[in-house]
Amino acid sequence: MAKKQVTFADIAEYTGFSKTTISRYFNHPDSLTLENQEKIAKALDELGYRKNKLARVLANGKSEFVGIIVPNLYLHYYSEMLTQLLRSYSDYHYKFLVFVSDGGPEKEMQYLDELMAYKIEGLIVLSHTLSSEKLASYNIPVIAIEREAEHICSVTTDNYMGGMQATSLLIRNQCDVLIHINVHVPENIPAYDRIRAFEETCREYHVPYELNLNVSGDSYQELFEQMRVIFQDIDSKYSGQKKGIFLSNDTYANMFLNLIFQKYNCLPDEYQIIGFDDSPIAAESIIPITTVGQQIDVIAQTTMELLVEQMNEMKKRKPAPLQKPIHKKITPVLIRRQTTGD
Repeated sequence: MAKKQVTFADIAEYTGFSKTTISRYFNHPDSLTLENQEKIAKALDELGYRKNKLARVLANGKSEFVGIIVPNLYLHYYSEMLTQLLRSYSDYHYKFLVFVSDGGPEKEMQYLDELMAYKIEGLIVLSHTLSSEKLASYNIPVIAIEREAEHICSVTTDNYMGGMQATSLLIRNQCDVLIHINVHVPENIPAYDRIRAFEETCREYHVPYELNLNVSGDSYQELFEQMRVIFQDIDSKYSGQKKGIFLSNDTYANMFLNLIFQKYNCLPDEYQIIGFDDSPIAAESIIPITTVGQQIDVIAQTTMELLVEQMNEMKKRKPAPLQKPIHKKITPVLIRRQTTGD
């Protein structure tokens, strides 16, 4: 026969506490003494109590859900970041509701309404669609990763340091011309510092350089075809010169390397390539790609620590919300591989 579901009344009778006290243990444990918390916890174990999580959600509105919004999953950085965030379940036991934001502001607003209907306790946002001011208006803990975050907390890579590391390596390797390939990045986005570091470092060392910010497309195939045009232009314009190519992420770097192989069946000495992220595709490419490692696991862990801290605060009877957003910056690590002769 199936075991009878243990109720609050059963626990109260077993412990000698009132049902109100048992309810406080589940909903506001900090309102009880540590001794009484331990007595109730021991009784739950002895009675074989199993949590009715749905009932708990209905009772206190705490769902143990965290929302995640990512721009896409065809850029390997986002898929790897999502993987690392999902792995945190074993540490924090929060469940995740994930939306891919590829339909503009109205669609993302629909996603947020859906997430709020599930009573999410916190939100992690990697998309750039909605302003941080709008996200802050939902009055739940929100952490931004690598996006504008004036009004919400954030975790980012030190993009300027990473851009300087990549550019400096290409200069030390005596490239004749340096080229940075990226999308048009607004100046209030953290990744803009990769562009700024590239330009300022090239100017400081008086190295010829070019910015190519023409990458565009809403799918992997569209991006690849745009990268083909960029490669053909660079290959023709700088024929015979040693070209140092710094790409804004590992997906772009892998595309560019594939295009070189399609033409030359090898990586000629006149090309050096550096990506950014250290997503798995960089190490697993046909030739392992030198990259600026963002320490994606550290960013994910830091994000969850910051989010859980705020969510726990919101569960208190008298929560003390942050007076101003917290912004954390993670140091990147230059990882040298074969596309820079290492």
